Amino acid sequence: MLFLGADHAGYRLKEKIKKYLDAKMIKYQDIGVFSDKRKVDYPDYAFLVSKKVAKSKNNRGILICYTGTGMCIAANKIKHIRAIYAPDVKTARDGRQHNDANILCLASHYTKIDVAKKIINTWLTTPFDKIERRIRRNKKLDK
Repeated sequence: MLFLGADHAGYRLKEKIKKYLDAKMIKYQDIGVFSDKRKVDYPDYAFLVSKKVAKSKNNRGILICYTGTGMCIAANKIKHIRAIYAPDVKTARDGRQHNDANILCLASHYTKIDVAKKIINTWLTTPFDKIERRIRRNKKLDK
């Protein structure tokens, strides 16, 4: 399952991403926020999404805040989460291939929806390179 989460600053981009996922018929669960009218703390939503993603190796998440950085820092506090901030397609691809990233963080302030679509598509379709050194490194991260 793909889980989506955003703070108030990421809400509008999250809503555009949902339309993109709907058009691609990609199933997801929106964890919130459900409005940009009230300021919230991004760690709360990062933790909610990350805990759901961590329950299964098949789960992934997308988190959006103003810079993408705060969500990424918070998400990586949860065991078995490998969150990346990906401002471009190459970073998204490398994050999947090299790190088996299971959470993608985006910056609502810097990422236009057309770029976000390309980043998300690349991140969702790129497999993890199961080479020994990458597996070994990820095991160290999961300890």
